[in-house]
Amino acid sequence: MKETEHTPIRSLPSGVPGFDIVVGGGLPEYSFNLIAGGPGSGKTILAHQIMFANATVERPALYFTVLGEPTLKMLRYQRQFTYFDPDLAGSAIQFVNLSAEVVEQNLGEVLDRIVAETERAKPGIVVVDSFRTISGHGNAIAPLELDQFVQRLALHLTTWETTSFLLGEYAVEEQRNPVFTVADGIFWLSQATDRNSVVRKLQVIKTRGRAAMPGLHTFRITDDGLQVFPRIPEHARLRHEQERRRLSTGVPGLDEMIGGGIVAGDAVMLTGPAGSGKSTVATQFIAEGLRQGETAVIAVFEEYPEDYLARADARDSEVGRMIRDGKLELIYLRPLDLSVDEALAAILEAVERLGATRIVIDSLSGFEVALAPTFREDFRESLYRLVGTLTATGVTVFMTAEAAEGFGDARFTSEKVSFITDEIIVQRYVEIKGELLRVMAVIKMRGSDHSHEFRLYDITANGVVVGEPLKEYDGIITGVPTVRPTSSRPKRSK
Repeated sequence: MKETEHTPIRSLPSGVPGFDIVVGGGLPEYSFNLIAGGPGSGKTILAHQIMFANATVERPALYFTVLGEPTLKMLRYQRQFTYFDPDLAGSAIQFVNLSAEVVEQNLGEVLDRIVAETERAKPGIVVVDSFRTISGHGNAIAPLELDQFVQRLALHLTTWETTSFLLGEYAVEEQRNPVFTVADGIFWLSQATDRNSVVRKLQVIKTRGRAAMPGLHTFRITDDGLQVFPRIPEHARLRHEQERRRLSTGVPGLDEMIGGGIVAGDAVMLTGPAGSGKSTVATQFIAEGLRQGETAVIAVFEEYPEDYLARADARDSEVGRMIRDGKLELIYLRPLDLSVDEALAAILEAVERLGATRIVIDSLSGFEVALAPTFREDFRESLYRLVGTLTATGVTVFMTAEAAEGFGDARFTSEKVSFITDEIIVQRYVEIKGELLRVMAVIKMRGSDHSHEFRLYDITANGVVVGEPLKEYDGIITGVPTVRPTSSRPKRSK
């Protein structure tokens, strides 16, 4: 059936995880596209991944090569990826070499060969790799001749109802090239270098008939090919309304301080110095949810998952059992050059697998260190997107962060992260009569009353236990409180 002005443009699924979200719902069928980027940026892999996801014997893919390396050498490397299907190569995916025509620098002969092969194969997808080689470097081909060639090629390919991709190495300043004007979609792949870190990024420069997602999106090349991590995943588009019920933390005394428990669907941050028990409280929060029949995800950055699990299991055997039963998933996120969007994708996938209602991120400090340097500069904005996306799914997010301020410093949190949270709980050390003690306080709860006291707490064999308030002391916030003359030493929790 021929398309009319009222017929919606169908989408061609790319077969690349995350790519269709970024381009606005998939590639428009019968579109004329440019995949641009520097050497090694992933252009050829992206094109092959799209071909192997869509090509059939009835509607094959036609791959025109103008490479310095033979087609067989290219295929030798492509077959290392899991998307490669040897049964499709040579049948549903056909390769044509244009080297002889290109050497003559006769665009008419190049076009005639492409036309003849396309009419013979009647493909659904056409790829020209590398179009930059065909269009010439320097002044070998007159601009007017190149302009006419690009327009005629685009006309032929769209008339044949093919979805086409031209691959080329272009610099940013070359976007005045005629192909940029004619193309329906332009996808720019780049590699950002910062000190010893290299991060791959995708930008949708242009896509007709689609509301593409703006900005730079990180991607990785793995054994499965490209995987794109959209800046705003699909999960964040629909806000899940959460019942304003209270969730127990599993920490005796803490629920009382926060007005009966954490509000479901909120983002909570627990901050404190090293050794203050942040991870212990986070584990108790997860264990309590498991006892209530919930499922949960823990993302760790500062230690290996085996060590984290052994320590958590020693305090509560429920944790280890729930992992074995598929009720709890522990994610270790500490690869080189990590991006916020990649971490978010891994957490969301785990949440979906389990239907999780509680998430622990332990810790934000370790998370920031694990990021590639290019993302640390935008940590505040990136964390805002991460937390916003997670809470939009309806889960309750519990984060820990290390407070590295001096002993007498009155600052409890970093301005980088405190604004994104609904509840903030702080831990710190105080010196009382020559003894180092731990105290806890709630300094923020949106839409709810809470305790304004500093309370002693201990880390016991069963976890953290909150004790009495330090009402008889002044200057607790300084870390060196003074006892009032008429008061007696407060009792520590057992």
